[in-house]
Order: sequence, then structure tokens, then C-alpha cells
Amino acid sequence: MDFILSGVAACGACLFTNPLEVVKTRMQLQGELKSRGTYQIHYRNVFHAFYTIGKVDGLAGLQKGLVPGLVYQFFMNGVRLGSFSVIESSGYSHTDGRVSAVKTAVAGAVAGVVGAVMGSPIYLVKTHLQSQAASSIAVGHQYQHQGMFQALVAIHKQHGILGLWRGSSAAVPRVSVGSASQLYSFTASKELVADLQVFSEGSWLVALSAGMISSIAVVAAMTPFDVISTRLYNQPVDHAGKGVLYNGFGDCFSKTLRKEGMTGLYKGLGASYFRLGPHTILSLLFWDELRKLWQKHR
Repeated sequence: MDFILSGVAACGACLFTNPLEVVKTRMQLQGELKSRGTYQIHYRNVFHAFYTIGKVDGLAGLQKGLVPGLVYQFFMNGVRLGSFSVIESSGYSHTDGRVSAVKTAVAGAVAGVVGAVMGSPIYLVKTHLQSQAASSIAVGHQYQHQGMFQALVAIHKQHGILGLWRGSSAAVPRVSVGSASQLYSFTASKELVADLQVFSEGSWLVALSAGMISSIAVVAAMTPFDVISTRLYNQPVDHAGKGVLYNGFGDCFSKTLRKEGMTGLYKGLGASYFRLGPHTILSLLFWDELRKLWQKHR
């Protein structure tokens, strides 16, 4: 039940934040092919990106990749948050009744690695679908998938089972770092807010406040890894399934830093917060409330 509640909570958040994910993905990809003479700069900021995508691709364009997004959230966060919930209930993440920073971060990172490996193929397809756009506003490499299942079959047929895990070298550190920072900051913040007694005991506002604090920590820690992950997943590949632009996480990191500077690693930071912030707040709030509801009525 821990795993199911975690997956449902993440899916609930995804319904609201998927358009923000589309905007974030597009902004992280623009300028990527600058060294090849293709600048592909179409989005000035988050709000301009929203307007442009809605105008050219229609409102449906802002919900591209929703199906794989929901599947990814259910399995990845179901495994990640469910694993952490089991670890937390065992008492491992606490020392003398208080949250342990090291233990909670380690538990969050381990749970994140398991979730990232499980969800990597779906995240690959989701990135491909969310980057697809009309030629006038297209950025990055453009795959021509017709949907999630067709994309999975096509990638498997062309590059084999390992092709579905292409880009996981970035997904694992991205999710593990994000998971560690998210779950520690959320757990510690919830304990702090409860101790201050700003809200009544058991109030949903405790989890909401903790989620808001956690969202800032997550975006700061995760954005560089998110940029690298998006680019690795979306890059074109040769006949052998090898990336054309980058050889792996380290190569993508160094090339982005060298050609675009530190700001390149924080590309789409505003979009990242507009997506990761609400998603972190909503998923952690739903997760906390669903767990309390289950504990009360089981």
C-alpha cells in the first residue's frame, strides 16, 4: 500500500505540472546545437514559452507526454517514495527520536536510485514526446514518435533492450541527488514546523509548509543534473544506438559547461522551479495526507 499511495500521489501532482515539464524540457534543449550552427532560440522566458507553445502547438501541446509522464510518476515515485516510507517506518532515518541528516539523505538516495532505474525507459520516451514541436519552434533533436507504446517498440526494435536505458547514466545521479535533498529537507522541515506549533497537530498545512521549503532545496540541487539528463535522453543516436552529441554524463557535463558556461547548467531554472516546485509541494502533500488517511482507516 505504501507503494500504491506514493504512485497515486505523484500522478495527482503530474496532472497539474506536466505543462511545466514540457516548457522546462524545451528551454533546456534550446541552444544545444549552437556549435553546429543551429541556434534554435525560440523561448525568452517561462511565460513566453507557455505563450509560444500554446499558440503554435495548441493547448494540447502543453500536455505532450502526459501518458508516459503519469506512468513514470506512478512507477518511479511509487518505488522511490514507497521504499523511503518503508525505510522511515523501520526507524532507520531517525536517531534518538530526531531526524538524522545523513541517514535520511542516504535512504532518500538509495530509494531514488531504485526508482530511477525502474523508470528510465519511460522517462526516455517522455522526453522525446515533450520535445516534439512544430518546425517553427522546434529545439533539440526531433523524434517522430506517435505515442508511448509505439516509441518503446521502435526504440527496442532498433537498439535492443539496452537502448531503452540510454541516458540512465544521468538519470541515476539526477534522481538520487534530487531524492536525497527532497526527502531530507521535507522530513526535517516537517519536524521543524511541527515543533514550532504554528499549525495544529496533524494539520495538512504542516506538510504543505515543509513541501514549500523542500521545493527550493530540490531545484537548487537537481537542475544541473536535470539539464544533462534531458540532453542525453533527447540526443540523436547512430545506427548502433550510440549518442551523436555526447558520450555520457561526464562528456555532456563538460561540453555544456565549456560552451555555455555555468548558466548552461542552470538553463530553464525558472521553468525548473515552476515545474519541480509545485510538483514537489503537491506530491509530498498528497503523499503525506494519503498515508495519514490510510493509517486512520486501515
